[in-house]
Amino acid sequence: MTQIDFETFMAVDIRSGTVTDAQPFSEARKPAIKLWVDFGPEIGVKKTSAQITDHYTPESLVGRRVMAVVNFPPRQIGPFMSEVLVLGFPDKDGAIVLAAPDDGMAVPNGARMA
Repeated sequence: MTQIDFETFMAVDIRSGTVTDAQPFSEARKPAIKLWVDFGPEIGVKKTSAQITDHYTPESLVGRRVMAVVNFPPRQIGPFMSEVLVLGFPDKDGAIVLAAPDDGMAVPNGARMA
């Protein structure tokens, strides 16, 4: 594993957000879902796609809290422009489980990971 210094870590802007819309991404090469995530008034709503269909449906994602890197450059994925990278961890079979702030805590949309 490559070690990084604290300044490099702080350059990665990880924020909390809430999924406001989710739609199947039928044009993707691998099964994926298009997401629109609200990161609060400073950042606004950003879109992304994620290969998370093993554990999630579009309907189950609306209202869900997520964490995402918001300062990567936009990336064209087929006909869709992804603006952020939603974070997750692989389960024992390699399917992605989304990372999220603790539901019991009042973490606002747009809060930066510290």
